[in-house]
Amino acid sequence: MINKLVLENLKDRWVRTLLSALVVGVQVMSILTLIGLSRGMLQESAAHAKGTAADIFLKPDSQGTFSFSTGQLSEKFVDFLAKQPHVKQAVGVLMSPIQGELITPMNGVDIPRFEKMSGGFRYLAGGPPQAPDDLIVDEYYARQHKLHVGQIVKLLNHNWRVCAVVQGGVLGRLIVQLSTLQRLTANAAPPRVSEILVKLDNPALTDQEVAHFNQLLRGNLQAVSMEAFVSQFSVNNIPQLRAFIYVITVIAVIVGFLVVFLSMYTAVIERTREIGILKALGAKPLTILDILVREAVVLALVGCILGIAFSFGTKALIMTFMPASLHAVNVPDWWPIAGAIALAGALLGATYPGLKAARQDAIEALAYE
Repeated sequence: MINKLVLENLKDRWVRTLLSALVVGVQVMSILTLIGLSRGMLQESAAHAKGTAADIFLKPDSQGTFSFSTGQLSEKFVDFLAKQPHVKQAVGVLMSPIQGELITPMNGVDIPRFEKMSGGFRYLAGGPPQAPDDLIVDEYYARQHKLHVGQIVKLLNHNWRVCAVVQGGVLGRLIVQLSTLQRLTANAAPPRVSEILVKLDNPALTDQEVAHFNQLLRGNLQAVSMEAFVSQFSVNNIPQLRAFIYVITVIAVIVGFLVVFLSMYTAVIERTREIGILKALGAKPLTILDILVREAVVLALVGCILGIAFSFGTKALIMTFMPASLHAVNVPDWWPIAGAIALAGALLGATYPGLKAARQDAIEALAYE
């Protein structure tokens, strides 16, 4: 009986019900989209690292210092590492930020040597670079910027010719010849790189070689196994991102609370006379509170379903229009969490209006016009 009454109340005021559910849905969608973006972009970075097929990653041993230079390592370290026991291949990579591209750096690498290490790029169009100014782009960057083989692109105040479109997931979205990028970024004299990738003749020796390199190159380079490096691409390992997610979650709870509070408070005011009739018929205060709480739960559940559906839509939009700048994934493990957050906000929002309705005097409510 009570459930039927709740549903009829929601149906009778369907505009308010729909708008409340939509706002709760936007709240759920925001949480799921944020988590999906965070996880997707970290997974994309991990995939780029894995795609190199390297066993060890070496970066500058900064020891607490900070540098604005893109090339902090002498390229001589690449040849030095290549001569070490158990090292099958060593490749230097120079990364340079691009104006207007927040998270899409250009990667300079000795392409023949890198292809030998990684097993080669998977070409979807075009082929390997033939000239110093040739540029390899991945499928996502090509799609977002509508690029095709043979097109001229201006990046770093330099004209590049797109020589190939490759499958994503290897090193980065923009790949050029190392010597050209070194010249353009003032890292050619002496030649410098940002990081070094090492492939061993026996991957089982990775931990042993990491310890050996850290002892041998202390103060210059820091070695990390690729497995350990990739494991760092997690939301739990980035305190700033984790804090940001907590802030968004709190905001979502507040928004849900305010939306449901307004909806339930309006419902109490509109149905003052109805509440008086129910109390005159013998309905207890807890019954009145129960009705409003159930309405809030229904709004939260409908909003949660809408929010999950909206999150699929936002992912599709992101991957259609900005696949190179942003990368989103579905996060079904967060559906119950987002639903619980929406429900918590809804229950908090229904508490005061419900108590107000339960305390109404039956005679005053019946006299309400």
